[in-house]
Parts: sequence; C-alpha cells; structure tokens
Amino acid sequence: QVQLVESGGGLVQAGGSLRLSCVASGTILSIDAMNWYRQVPGKQRELVATSTKGGSANYAEFVKGRSTISRNNAEKTAYLQMSSLRPDDTAVYYCNAGVRMTQNPALVVNVWGPGTQVTVSS
Repeated sequence: QVQLVESGGGLVQAGGSLRLSCVASGTILSIDAMNWYRQVPGKQRELVATSTKGGSANYAEFVKGRSTISRNNAEKTAYLQMSSLRPDDTAVYYCNAGVRMTQNPALVVNVWGPGTQVTVSS
C-alpha cells in the first residue's frame, strides 16, 4: 500500500510564496517521475511540473520562471516552491508519482495524493 500526502497549502496574498510538500509512504522500492497537478472546480486537472528520478524538471508555461520542483529520493519527498503567486493560481494542488513497490519492482503504480488547497487573494 502506497500513499502520497501533500502539505503546505493555504491562503496567501498575491505576490507571495508557498512551498508545497509531498511525502510518499509504503513498501516503496523507488519512485520514477514525481509530478504536481492542479485543478479548479469545473476545469480539467492540469499538469504544473514534473521531476524525473534524476531531478530533471519540466514546467507548464503558466508557472515557468516562478516555480521550482525538487525531490529528495532518500526521503521519498517532492516539493513545489511557488513565488509571485497570482489569484488565478488558486486551485487544489495534487501530488502524483510513478511508484515501484518492493513486492513487484517491474510494475509502476500511478499514485495520487488527496490534494492541498492553495488560495491566492488579490
């Protein structure tokens, strides 16, 4: 059983910063990609940032230059540092990862966290 839990969301003024964390737990052998998504009610969930196992990062255009994704493989944790936040960044932010479990290393399990709310006031 593998679980992801996000934290760090909250209310912030426009122009402010937040650091989101995602911790994976369970009988994990390794984690491939770790990703951050966000979703606004009535809209499709969208990819915010991706980090490969080696730490290479890719970003959606709407956060490029003001967000940084990072990870600590030993601690099975991913982070999303966001700055210069805007009201349209308001969304539920979800952690997502491809996880290999010790019981079956050949299978990559796609796991989602429950999400953390980010609200940016104008």
